[in-house]
Amino acid sequence: MSRSTENTRNQILLYLANGGFYSGEMLGRKLGISRAAVSKHIQSLSELGLDIYSVTGKGYKLAGKLQLLDSQQIKIACKSHNAPLQILSVVDSTNTYLKHSTELHINGAACLAEAQTAGRGRQGRKWVSPFGASLYLSMYWGFHGGYQALGGLSLVIGVAVVRALKAFGNISAQLKWPNDIYLNGKKLAGILVEAEGQLDDISHCFVGVGVNIRLPDNPADEIDQPWADLYSDSDTEPDRNRLASILLDQLYKALCRFENEGLVPFLEEWRDHNLFQDKWVTLLCGPQQFSGRCCGINEQGALLVETDKGKQAFYGGEISVRPY
Repeated sequence: MSRSTENTRNQILLYLANGGFYSGEMLGRKLGISRAAVSKHIQSLSELGLDIYSVTGKGYKLAGKLQLLDSQQIKIACKSHNAPLQILSVVDSTNTYLKHSTELHINGAACLAEAQTAGRGRQGRKWVSPFGASLYLSMYWGFHGGYQALGGLSLVIGVAVVRALKAFGNISAQLKWPNDIYLNGKKLAGILVEAEGQLDDISHCFVGVGVNIRLPDNPADEIDQPWADLYSDSDTEPDRNRLASILLDQLYKALCRFENEGLVPFLEEWRDHNLFQDKWVTLLCGPQQFSGRCCGINEQGALLVETDKGKQAFYGGEISVRPY
């Protein structure tokens, strides 16, 4: 998408965001484009998950008010995070954008997007990313010491997300090893940590976090597992800018401490929020399957499971954890 096209669509959204009707003629006149061009932009915005409808004689209207991300509002609210921040409209993936934006390769630098066209989860799964419905955030951090310095990083990020949700609305979330956040037994948020670098050199980490805020009905049908969002839990419209500032603060503080102290300071808190603590689980490891009682994690971040062969440690990779 060209910058001019993105700007035009953002301008249309700024008009529609308050929930009123705006005719194609008026929007075209304000933006210097034809009514046909306005119609095409509206169609493209609808394909991104926005619920826009048209009424003859009145014009276009969003089904509900839309709160757009505001970099100034977010920065003012941040108490710890003081690194660069970019707000994007539509990107393929915030992690991919951050990888290619070398000017943001500063510890704590982050980007937020209104929508992703190719959002990714763990093991290459699609992350459904409709416009304005969630938080799509990525943060950069460079770690010295190579990949061995990254053990347990996704678990630390999970703790940071749980802390942010608690501070945001006293939300009691749980953690599913190695990178999911659950609310009332359903998936609320996910984490994708990607690292690049040479052995024993700086590891460039791109920490992606997606939090469901208010998913529309149709895109939510694409999700292949039980899901939760913050709106359904409270029936009030969550303030995305406030949550973004809290999440940026918590991620920044957690990454600073992890860089200096590793996983150990986060172990007890992670165990306290373990979705499967002391419950029976099944682990799928490719063609193999293991069952046993979940005993938490060790100091390297491996999942501990008491099987018929004794307590075993399972590390990351292609392992999936399911209730027994």
